[in-house]
Amino acid sequence: KHNEFGPTVTLQPSWTQIYSGTTVTVRCEIQGGEGAQWTYEWRQGQVNIHETSNEYRINSVNESDGGGYSCRSTRSSSWTEWSNTPSKPTVTLQSSWTQIYSGETVTVRCEIRGGEGAQWMYEWRQSQKNIPETSSEYRITVTESDGEGYSCRGRRDYLLTEWSDIIRLTVLNEPRPVLTVSPSWLSPGASVNLNCEVEHPSAGWSFYWYKAVPDLKTFNYKSSSYELLPDGSGTAQDSYIIHGQTHTAGYVCRAGRGDPEYHTDHSQPKFVWSAGQFVSLCPFNELMLAYKPYFPRKDPRRPAWLPH
Repeated sequence: KHNEFGPTVTLQPSWTQIYSGTTVTVRCEIQGGEGAQWTYEWRQGQVNIHETSNEYRINSVNESDGGGYSCRSTRSSSWTEWSNTPSKPTVTLQSSWTQIYSGETVTVRCEIRGGEGAQWMYEWRQSQKNIPETSSEYRITVTESDGEGYSCRGRRDYLLTEWSDIIRLTVLNEPRPVLTVSPSWLSPGASVNLNCEVEHPSAGWSFYWYKAVPDLKTFNYKSSSYELLPDGSGTAQDSYIIHGQTHTAGYVCRAGRGDPEYHTDHSQPKFVWSAGQFVSLCPFNELMLAYKPYFPRKDPRRPAWLPH
């Protein structure tokens, strides 16, 4: 049966930093049970140690001796609870999505179950490389190398937890959304529906909608500038309706999420071409080929590609 005595593990000497090669002793103290004939049990983490006295001596400490030690005591048919020792930490990703893009900023958190409220210092590492961060959260601007994974452990006084399991981030290349418009044929004055699709969609995206203004000097859509459409900043919906389309215009979208907000690249422009009594959808390069400004045949400004 359990008894009311609670054991506590202390370290002798009570240094907060212990170096390889040092000899230390951990001691199991039973508050309220002094003078009784106890037999002791020890474990490191969840591994039992072959020691039955109230002290466990570690000669020439090495890295494998790091971690949490706990004890309990028995006598006759009763035993104490195990001394309080924090469990192995867990690293969690503080975001609503599992797909992460290169250049995005995310936070990972080290959580020690059973250690809430204590004043912990934390150690972090990426793979086997130490990171200079001592708080419970580590903020990362992600690169492709961050897919190697992160782990943490906690330190308090002389107590050091185990290293957590490694959390691995799935890091993807910068996404480029795809803009679609519908319907593909419109009458002048009708509405145009825009839809912005992001590869690997997940929660948290906001959408931005733009009108593309081409560079008429080069007729090159890559030189276009973008003007934000009315109420087109950070919409929760991945669709946008333009009412009363009456003239030729190009449109672009992009998406963003997080804090600070991460933005995708702009989509390729999609153009709606209004001519006479019909409106047709076409890529911008086709639009530029169809657009042939008038120049007199002998005008020196006349482009060479126009027929003579």
